Amino acid sequence: MSEYNFKLPDVGEGIAESEIATWRVKEGDVIKEEQPLVDMLTDKAAIEIPSPVAGKVVKLHAAAGDKVPVGSVLVTIQTTGAAPAEKPVGAASAATPKAPVGAASAATVAARPVATEVAPTKPATPDFYDEHPAAAPSVRKRARQMGVDLRTVRGSHPSGRVLHEDVIAHAAGPVAAEAAPVATKVAPTEDRVEQVKVIGMRRKIAEAMERSKRRIPHFAYVEELDVTELEALRVHLNEVHGATRGKLTLLPFLVRALAIAVPEFPQVNGTYDDEAGINTRHSALHVGIATQTPNGLLVPVVRHAERLDLWQCATEIARLAQAARTSKATAKELSGSTITITSLGKMGGIASTPIINAPEVGIIGVNKMVPRPAVVNGAIGVRTMMNLSSSFDHRIVDGYDAASFIQRLKGLLEHPATLYM
Repeated sequence: MSEYNFKLPDVGEGIAESEIATWRVKEGDVIKEEQPLVDMLTDKAAIEIPSPVAGKVVKLHAAAGDKVPVGSVLVTIQTTGAAPAEKPVGAASAATPKAPVGAASAATVAARPVATEVAPTKPATPDFYDEHPAAAPSVRKRARQMGVDLRTVRGSHPSGRVLHEDVIAHAAGPVAAEAAPVATKVAPTEDRVEQVKVIGMRRKIAEAMERSKRRIPHFAYVEELDVTELEALRVHLNEVHGATRGKLTLLPFLVRALAIAVPEFPQVNGTYDDEAGINTRHSALHVGIATQTPNGLLVPVVRHAERLDLWQCATEIARLAQAARTSKATAKELSGSTITITSLGKMGGIASTPIINAPEVGIIGVNKMVPRPAVVNGAIGVRTMMNLSSSFDHRIVDGYDAASFIQRLKGLLEHPATLYM
C-alpha cells in the first residue's frame, strides 16, 4: 500500500487557482482509474477532473466552494503497490471541460447542471491533422465521450501523439451546478428563512457584475422606435417564406441594422483592456445574443453576423439558443462577442439599463413592442412602438457618438427597406 497525493493540474486559461464546484467522491470511496473526482470551476468552464489512479480516497483536502491554487494537493488516494510518479503541475491531462460560460446582458451567466458527456460537435470545415492519429486508449475514450474527432486534434507530444490535454483544448461541455440552497429550520409560526451560499457560477456572476459596474462608467441611452413598417414586413415574410425558410423574429432585423451601422461607428464594436489601456476595434461583427435557459442566462455568439442574410441569421440564433438551453453550447459559441443584444421579449418593459458585457464597450437592450397612439404626418394613429435601451463604456464611446449610433439604428429599423439599400 502507498499514498498518492493528487495535485490540481493546470487546467488552462492561464489561471493560478480554481474553485471546487462539486466533489464526485467522498472519503472512504474505492475508485477506479479515470473515475471523475471533482468538478473545478474556471472563468470559462466547469472542468471535470478524473483520477489518474485506482484506489481508496483517504482525504479530501478542500471543500466545495474553496479556491485551490494550481499545484496544491486536492486529494490523497491509497493505492496498491508503489505510488505512481506525480505528474507535473502543467499536465492538464486529467481535466475535461464540462461547460462554457457566457456573459449575459449583465455580463454573466447562471449555473446549470453538470452532465457526464458532451454532445458531439462537428466543425463546419474540419482540418485533419492526421487521418490516423496516435493516441492512448484512455485518450480515445475521452475523445469519444466529448464528441471530439481525433483527426482534427493536433498532437502536442514530440512523436505527434494526441494527449489528454490536446483533447481538452479542443472541446467543452455543460456547466457545473451551483450548490443547493441550505434551508434554516425554524418554528412553523416564524418567518421561513433560506440561506444560500454564493459559490460556483453564482459567485462568478456576482463578481463579474460587480467588476463591470465598478470599473466601467456606464452611459445609458433610450430611444423610442416606430416599428410599424418593420413588423408588417416581418409578418409578410413569415407568411410567404415561414414554412420553407423558418420564422423571423425581430432580432435578425436588428442584427442586420447593426451590420450596417457598426462600420460607421467602429468605436462601439470592440473590447477595452483597461489594465493595458488598449481599445481593440473589430471589423467583424460577433453579436452576443442573451438567451434565457432553464438554468439561467447565457449569451451565445453569432459570429460574422455581417455575412449573414435574414434567414441565415435567424437560423443561427435559433441553433445557438437551442444549444444553450440544452447545455450543449461550446466555449467558442459562448465567447468572443464584440457587442451584445439583450431582450426580455414580451417582458421587456418600457426601458432598462443593461450592464455592459465587459470587456465589450456597448450593449443594446430590446424592450417590448406594443401598439400606442402616435402622431404621424400631423395625425394621431395607432402605431407599433418599441424602445431600444443601450449602455456604453463612456471611457471609449462619447455620449454624442452613442446617441448618433442609436439614431442610425432607429432610422434603419423604422424604414426597413434601407436595410437592403
